[in-house]
This record gives sequence, structure tokens and C-alpha cells, in this order.
Amino acid sequence: MNLAPNEEQTDLARRLRALGADSLGADIETRDRTAQRLQPGDWQRCADAGVLGLPVPKEYGGLGLSALTCAIGLEGLGAGCRDNGLMIALGAHIWAVELPLMEFGTEEQKRRHLPGLCDGRTVGAHAITEAGAGSDALSLTATARRDGDHYVLDGVKRFITNAPIADVFIVYATVNPALGFTGVTAFLVDRNTEGLTVETRFEKTGLRTVPWGEITLRDCRVPVSARLGAEKQGSRILSRTMAWERALILAPLLGAMSRQIDACVRHARSREQFGRTIGRFQSMSNRIVEMQIRLDEARLLTHRAAWDLDRGTPSYFAEAAQLRTSESAVETFLDALQVYGALGFTTSTDVERNLRDALGTRISSGTSDMQRLVMADKLGLTSRLRAAPTTGPHGAAGITTGGRHAHAR
Repeated sequence: MNLAPNEEQTDLARRLRALGADSLGADIETRDRTAQRLQPGDWQRCADAGVLGLPVPKEYGGLGLSALTCAIGLEGLGAGCRDNGLMIALGAHIWAVELPLMEFGTEEQKRRHLPGLCDGRTVGAHAITEAGAGSDALSLTATARRDGDHYVLDGVKRFITNAPIADVFIVYATVNPALGFTGVTAFLVDRNTEGLTVETRFEKTGLRTVPWGEITLRDCRVPVSARLGAEKQGSRILSRTMAWERALILAPLLGAMSRQIDACVRHARSREQFGRTIGRFQSMSNRIVEMQIRLDEARLLTHRAAWDLDRGTPSYFAEAAQLRTSESAVETFLDALQVYGALGFTTSTDVERNLRDALGTRISSGTSDMQRLVMADKLGLTSRLRAAPTTGPHGAAGITTGGRHAHAR
């Protein structure tokens, strides 16, 4: 197993880092305060650079890159771009919408949707989380009733990333509530479909530049041709989607951590106290060394998870990568706060915003507790889970300013 980046991967990371640093997130401070607003120009710049189509086959408008190459490139993008919300929005679009379309869509569905998703004309969203179905996907209550050559969808989906700006949704609903999660089926639903409404109603602690929304489906009729995969195949589609999303959605956060560590090193080498730079104090140098070690661990796990995906053998490394990257990011940005002191607690640096954003990643693609539960199950330590685990960066009441809990259950 060779995880060392080749010339193509190194060039991609360098190019995307330059894109992020030169062209993206210029008004991040303003949008972080106003919340719930992506910069449309940034989204299109990413599309023009090929980011939206990184893993999509060339015949559908993408670049057709491997999972490992995507991980390396996205880390470069995150190292250059200061807008962590944009990175999550891109990940939800790529891994939770494009990926299942690539693997389970009909040829007609791929031809219809993937080119627009790659070139920026279309934004995608992934809708499964409900008020009572976050980590416990078995409790999903949205229904899909067959009516001739249509299905009629009814239900409410919450905390859906990209919902306010999405043009197409992958909606999960059960064809028979008595079947539990085994009855769940996925559907491609256009935003202008009668019976589908979207409401923006969540203000978040962090990741404030990626919008969340609530989707209501009331007698929403979609043709059978809009079904993604076979009937009752939703659990398989979700499981495959989560393997990719958990492995790769936080790859840009590796870049954000690297950027923060570099800034801490510069600060520690220039800030003087007691007649010497603070980096010469062992407690400070040790702190920054630990930040680097955590980053290297998270990167290795992410690359190993991507390596497994490229070989068609997704493993517990996907959950390990999501868990270690998210928790390491929180610890790293907390350490950065200590390095900068009072200055880091102000909005004049990226430290406090990075910390708030990192808190949200611990509930992306499933909470840290759920990642450990899934890993334990894969290691044979527990009985099989009752249902496929939670759904991407869409299921966490506690990160909203109105929520009191760490995550939805």
C-alpha cells in the first residue's frame, strides 16, 4: 500500500489550494455574521475548476478521479479556502448526491442530472433526517405510496444541508412503515415538484455559511422513473453513500487544520513574552507538536479510507477518518486559542470561527458516538445495528442556536 501522493495529486492539491486562497471566501467574516448564505460566485468558481465533478466520470462532465486523489485535492482546497461552510456544502453535494447517482442511477438519470451537478447549474441535497429519525434511521416516517406510474411522497425532513439553494433532492421514504428501514426507497425529486416546499429556519453555532433547511412533502407526486435504484434499496444506497461521505467529506478540514498550525507556528515565532518568543517555551512548543501529530493521524486515516474505497472494500476506516478528523479539529482549534490567547478569542483572527465550525463536524455524517458504535459493530464487538446509521451532515439539533442537545436522536 503506497499512500504517497504522485505528481498528479500534488499538482491538483497545489492548484486547488491556490484557488481557495486567491478566489474563495473573501467576505467570510460578513457572511459568518449574517448566516445561511453561500457565495454563489464561489460555488461557480469551484465548478469551473472541476471541484464539483472530481469523482464523476468524464462522460458525465466530471474529472473521473480516484477517491485518494479527491482526498488529496480537497485537502489542498481546504488549506487555501477559509470558508469551512462552503467545504461542507461541496461535500454534501458531491458525496451524498453525485456519488449515489453515479452508483445507482439509471443511464437516463445520470445523463439528466450529473452534468448540471458538475458544472454548477444544479445544486444537490440529501434528505433523510427527520425529527425522530437522526441516528435511528429505523424510525423514519416519510412514506412513499405507489399510485400507478407514480409514487406519492409525504413527510418532513429537517436539518438538510443545501436545502435552501438545492435544485434536486435525494429523498428517502418508506414504501411500508411496517418494514422499518428495509422498506426505505430513494427518490430524485426536483425542487419545483408540486407538493415539495423548503423553509429556511435554522441559525447555527458554526458552519454558518452553509444553509440548512426543512423540507415538507405533502401529496408530492413523482414518477416511477424518479426512483433511485430499486424499491426497498434505500438502505443499501445510504450505506454506500455513508462509506464515501464519512471517508471524504472532512478532507478539506485537514487543510484547514494545516493552515491553522502554520499560523500558530508563525505567531509563536514572533510573539514575545518574558524576553523571548513564546515558541521557545516548552509548554507552547509541545502544544503545537501535538497539533501536528493529530493532523498527521487524521490524514493517514483519511487516505487509508480512500484507498479502501478505490479498491471496492470500504472498511471501518471511513468511520475512523470522520471520527479522528472531527475530534482532532476541535482539539487543534482549542489549542490554537491557547496559542493566540485573548487575540484568538476575538473575531480578528480565524481561530474562534474555525473552532465553532469544527464543533459542527463532530455531528456530520453521524455523531462521534455513532461512529464509535458503527466501528464497534464492524469489529464484531456488538450485535448488528438495527438500521443503517445516521445520515450525513444533516442531523444535529444541538448545533442550532435554538437546540439544547449535542445531537438529534
